[in-house]
Amino acid sequence: MSDLLDHRLDLLRQMLRVRRFEEKCAELYTQQKIRGFLHLYIGEEAVGVGVMQALRPEDAIVSTYREHGHALARGISAGSVMAEMFGKQQGCSRGRGGSMHLFDAKTKFYGGNAIVGGGLPLAVGLALADKLQANQTGRQQHVTCCFFGDGAVAEGEFHECMNLSALWKLPLLFACENNRYAMGTRLDVSHSQTDLTKKAAAYCVPAAAVDGMDVLAVEEAARTAAEQVRSGAGPFFLECRTYRFRAHSMYDPELYRDKAEVEEWKKRDPIPALIRTIKQESEQEGEQDGTKADSDVAALEREVAKEIDEAIVYAEAGTLEPVGDLLRFVYSDLVDLDQGRPK
Repeated sequence: MSDLLDHRLDLLRQMLRVRRFEEKCAELYTQQKIRGFLHLYIGEEAVGVGVMQALRPEDAIVSTYREHGHALARGISAGSVMAEMFGKQQGCSRGRGGSMHLFDAKTKFYGGNAIVGGGLPLAVGLALADKLQANQTGRQQHVTCCFFGDGAVAEGEFHECMNLSALWKLPLLFACENNRYAMGTRLDVSHSQTDLTKKAAAYCVPAAAVDGMDVLAVEEAARTAAEQVRSGAGPFFLECRTYRFRAHSMYDPELYRDKAEVEEWKKRDPIPALIRTIKQESEQEGEQDGTKADSDVAALEREVAKEIDEAIVYAEAGTLEPVGDLLRFVYSDLVDLDQGRPK
């Protein structure tokens, strides 16, 4: 099998991990093993997986409250994410963040954020810090990638952050996941200009739009955008036009869109679309009946199912934080300066 097909299969594996993880989370939520708010990424997997291909380990990521897929694609283990969903200390945020506040310093994953648009100012700060460090050391700038939805584009901080990043030529990749409904309002009802790339043009920020249901197209667009940012040219705005198949959250009755529309979008599901591409390319390499591709996909499904089952076992075996530690990390520990240890 060619390197190209191997890469296609890896993209498929990553999207399957996200899809099956999210489906299992919905099931666990109905069993009350996951509590609080839960925003699923089902349907949007091509965006998170595609964009992550363009990022390096030294790049920083800022995410949204719909960030499970971003976290998994970035390399945070399924066990660590699931334990966080369960509120266990073994979770990536010690069980204190839950679904909306995944954080992992090792992978430079600087959080899901519960506030719409709340990650944008944080991303500007991270990008500014990186640019200053790069200037001091002479190294190449790293990319700060900020994910946000179309709803955030209507927030004031979006415009402030676009303006500052352009003025300061910050190494910031704005990755807009335009799923057309924000929390529950159709794009053309809330935005007078529905081509979101034109909002970037208002701040002299180069922009591009891509089919967010096509992981290969997203990867290509993200690589082009990230390299431009990395070169020192300043920020870039990438609009990924996608669609979520599930409601905004598990609490959402989803009265704002027709079921027929959702079913129509499901015909563009990025996972079956990539499977079709893999089969076509496999046949071109001489496997006329496509049986090898079918067996590869089945093997990936088994691998992903095993990983998620193990993640659930890990989360269920985890420990809850002692009640006595509830104020820990809320305030900084008092330190005896002479002894260099907590009082």
